[in-house]
Amino acid sequence: MDYLAIRSFHESAVALSVTGLAARAGAGLAGAPWVRARWARTLPHVVDTALLVSAVMLVTMLGANPFATPWLLAKLCGLVAYIGLGVVALRPGFTRGTRAAAAVAALLVVGWIVSVAFTKSPLGVFSLL
Repeated sequence: MDYLAIRSFHESAVALSVTGLAARAGAGLAGAPWVRARWARTLPHVVDTALLVSAVMLVTMLGANPFATPWLLAKLCGLVAYIGLGVVALRPGFTRGTRAAAAVAALLVVGWIVSVAFTKSPLGVFSLL
């Protein structure tokens, strides 16, 4: 498979995942009923599965070990944080303030993950300071 094609697919899946989280979190905070619809709860799993599969394909094509490559390990840790914050942001059981803070934090974490990908440094954007 073509590395650039897989990378483009991966980047598109990232954009869809982040846009989806922002839209669902915002709509959930506003009380929009569509966030509880079956498609709104299923589609993100499809997008995130495509995102993870393409990530594994890219790591395999690079021949990199994510646990021995500091910037990849940082992205994995960031991914765990993004998922955890996303769960809090989207669960109605948390207070509105907590969900809003988690949504903002999740978007900041994903911004840092993207900066790690660009800089190839575990510090991401902070390596430029």
